[in-house]
Amino acid sequence: MTIDQKLTDLGLALPDAPAPAANYVPFVRVGTTLYVSGQISSDASGPIRGKLGESLTVEQGAAAAQRCALSLLAQVRAACDGDLGRLERVVKLTGFVNSTGDFTDQPKVINGASDLLVELLGDKGRHARSAVSAAALPLGVAVEIEGIFEIR
Repeated sequence: MTIDQKLTDLGLALPDAPAPAANYVPFVRVGTTLYVSGQISSDASGPIRGKLGESLTVEQGAAAAQRCALSLLAQVRAACDGDLGRLERVVKLTGFVNSTGDFTDQPKVINGASDLLVELLGDKGRHARSAVSAAALPLGVAVEIEGIFEIR
């Protein structure tokens, strides 16, 4: 089953690859390694804003992280000329969680992205990861995640 079929089964779809919001490129390929710039939490309504431990629950944060994972995959698809079959594996994610100073469940929030990638890709979706707190993120979003991927 393809990634697109799995997404459909889950009631999800990849967005168009978001354009950069400042002076950077959305991804850089070095050999078979693809570095994808940080993708902020957003959906069809726009940026998903809020602070974990204040205005958002862990579940809402995990849903925001899942949206970041979809944007990461959209960037991978763009880098692979529309062919997600070229994705060999997810290597590493670095997740930033807009959270209060006493919030300590950043890993549970970033699990929203990790769990989706494993569900879609199986062992190819298993990755190294960091999940850290941020006092603020661009546009006040809840989550931002960057990724490193192996492609062919």
